[in-house]
Amino acid sequence: MAKVSKRYAEASKLVDRSKTYSIEEAIALAKQTGKCGFDASVEVNFRLNVDPRHADQQIRGAMVLPNGTGKTQKVCVVAQGEKEKEAQEAGADFVGGADIIEKIQKGWMDFDVLIATPDMMGQLGRLGRILGPKGLMPNPKTGTVTMDVAKAVDEVKKGKVTYRVDKEGNINVMIGKLSFEDDKLVENFRAIFSTIAKARPATVKGNYMKNLVLSTTMGPGIRVTIER
Repeated sequence: MAKVSKRYAEASKLVDRSKTYSIEEAIALAKQTGKCGFDASVEVNFRLNVDPRHADQQIRGAMVLPNGTGKTQKVCVVAQGEKEKEAQEAGADFVGGADIIEKIQKGWMDFDVLIATPDMMGQLGRLGRILGPKGLMPNPKTGTVTMDVAKAVDEVKKGKVTYRVDKEGNINVMIGKLSFEDDKLVENFRAIFSTIAKARPATVKGNYMKNLVLSTTMGPGIRVTIER
């Protein structure tokens, strides 16, 4: 059995494992149980009744949370010509074409989000084995392959999150920081909840959402009532 810290053990005692909480109650409880020496992230985990082996049940996408995530993301844009200038003016941290691709190929990964224009994907696609496992390969479904690089950079800077179901049927999304006001965390939660709910595949039978858990970086999980 994994050994837990004294702080975690004490925090866990505040959570009733036999019940589910409203999102408002869960966030208030997370504020009590998630206290640590830094501004912890608040995340929500969806356990879905889907089989990602089927193409129509591979739930994936991106959205801008109403109140952002509180996390500063380094954005790298792979483009050329005027699109490089657009990306720089939009506030991208790193911009380039073949030179950036070469740097990544040599092991450079000092960024959180990679955006590319469609014409650069032929070259960038060769780095699939490097970028894919880290979840950094640009994809049209998440808005990271686009000609509108300025908009893509702006959205990331404002708090865009991506979501993708894993092979076990889980989706984990950050909805903010513990320092956020409760109502802002609630608003972010409801936004991502609505998005995931609307992504329900037509082929899913029975309950779509099986379990919903809110947690902080170093705090215990808190089961949230699934609103039907």
